[in-house]
Amino acid sequence: MRRKGIAGLAALTALAAGAAGCTVQPAGAGGAGGAGKPPVHIEVPGRTPTAPVSRTPDGTDRPSPARPDPESPRVLWSPGDSGRDVRELQARLRQVAWIFHGPTGDYDGPTEKAVRGFQGKRGLPETGVADSVTWQRLLAMTREPGKWELYLMGGQPADAPDARCRTGRVLCISKSSRTLRWMIDGRTVSTTPVRFGSEYTPTREGVFRIYWKSRHHVSTLYDSPMPYAMFFSGGQAVHFSADFAARGYGGASHGCVNVRDEEAIARLYGQVRNGDKVVVHW
Repeated sequence: MRRKGIAGLAALTALAAGAAGCTVQPAGAGGAGGAGKPPVHIEVPGRTPTAPVSRTPDGTDRPSPARPDPESPRVLWSPGDSGRDVRELQARLRQVAWIFHGPTGDYDGPTEKAVRGFQGKRGLPETGVADSVTWQRLLAMTREPGKWELYLMGGQPADAPDARCRTGRVLCISKSSRTLRWMIDGRTVSTTPVRFGSEYTPTREGVFRIYWKSRHHVSTLYDSPMPYAMFFSGGQAVHFSADFAARGYGGASHGCVNVRDEEAIARLYGQVRNGDKVVVHW
């Protein structure tokens, strides 16, 4: 009985040691009868990691799909796109001197070239496409553009017509939206961006009449060309401005209402008559 108890205790001890991953010596190891014998290593099979599985409708287990790679940059805007967001992209690129013309709202060739240059300078893939990584880098380097940065060269929507513009033939000019509507009997014939005088030479507000037209006029006060001039208040006129065409809202007139689109002002000049009303309003 005693020998069986001792043998059973030894077996339990060996099993417990093996479960803990230890190396155990057989009885007598290290003594006279066990010299030269290697230790006995008992391994208990452990639990190995397995891939997560999912079960199909018929009860078969199948491994879950591998974890996908990190998401690649998402394309936000690319050549051919247009709209207000593209204007902001262009305005921000202009702030860091990658675009020098005013925002147009069209993702054109110069915009693609500017995006590609910006990407290359910052070690990003030079795709010419505005993706989420490029956009975040640009946001970190620039500030929120103001309205007249977005519409530096025009293109802004026009305000609703002033009530005084709804009858007759009227040049309806809004200072708040910086636009000129040519209206006949309440109908808008055309709309074009315009620029006004500075705080030192402001454009007068109110209701006026065209009293003189001069196709090739040159200012006697400032010695500057005023093509397609239509005078409505003293020396103030609606006319084409090459400076407005080149600089946009980065400059100002000496009080006149500047038009930057020469084709538009040429058409308007051909339609407007002496005596037509002019309304300059906010």
